[in-house]
Amino acid sequence: MRIPLIIQLAASHRISRYIRATMLFILMITGYSGTVFANQIEVITESPGQGSMIIGKLSGNGRVFVGSQELQLTRNGYFVFGVGRDAPPEVTINAKFNTEEKSLSIPIKSRHWKIERVNGLPPSKVNPKSKAVLARITKEARLVKAARNRESEMEYFKMKFIMPAKGRISGVYGSQRVLNGEPKRPHYGLDIANKTGSKVIAPADGVVSLIHSNMFYSGGTIVIDHGYGISSTYIHLNSISVKNGQKVAQGESIGTIGATGRASGPHLDWRLNWFNTRLDPQLLIND
Repeated sequence: MRIPLIIQLAASHRISRYIRATMLFILMITGYSGTVFANQIEVITESPGQGSMIIGKLSGNGRVFVGSQELQLTRNGYFVFGVGRDAPPEVTINAKFNTEEKSLSIPIKSRHWKIERVNGLPPSKVNPKSKAVLARITKEARLVKAARNRESEMEYFKMKFIMPAKGRISGVYGSQRVLNGEPKRPHYGLDIANKTGSKVIAPADGVVSLIHSNMFYSGGTIVIDHGYGISSTYIHLNSISVKNGQKVAQGESIGTIGATGRASGPHLDWRLNWFNTRLDPQLLIND
């Protein structure tokens, strides 16, 4: 149940006692019988499944946890978290208020994963063995992890995301990858195939937290911070047109599609994370 705006205002500490009393009097004479200051947990995301970003809202003065991890609240009580590819069939949100605790169990829809075969990759990109290359891979992975671990107070994660590029969907989140005939880890992005140089845009507002022109696996790479642990990543880029720390607006050009890094052809690999939990960006478009 959503609390009416007048009730939310009446609960605010930013208005005078006289205005608050007036609002409560209006509620009384209009016959509103609901609980004015109810402690509630609300899940806004509908029918979440494995790989979903989940947005919720807390009403009342409290703290929110998923498992042992406390979720940071926006000024208006919103929170966000994500569940990965192999998430269990149920996730519980716990809220601790001043005088009580409440929990809300969320069913998580299971999904079936495709098997995708990618051939024609250089063997050195499938199974690198050089110590120098392995050290490079480790260093680059740390850069990406640091960018995804930012916890800013931007609320752009609440925006309706749009597709970052035009083209054919050539790979999907969660699929089991078989590279040059060898089973590998699942794929955690949405692949959009198009010709080299095709425009890539920001699917939502954010701040660029990482750019790299040539990572070993991902080639030209951009990470954008959307706030509260939600980030999006764009890899195999041919060119990059933004800088670290730059604010980008939804629809703004950030680079172009390429085939850099470990790629068999030109495409954008678009990824979504809640910190280091890998999410499915396509679910944001399909909602």
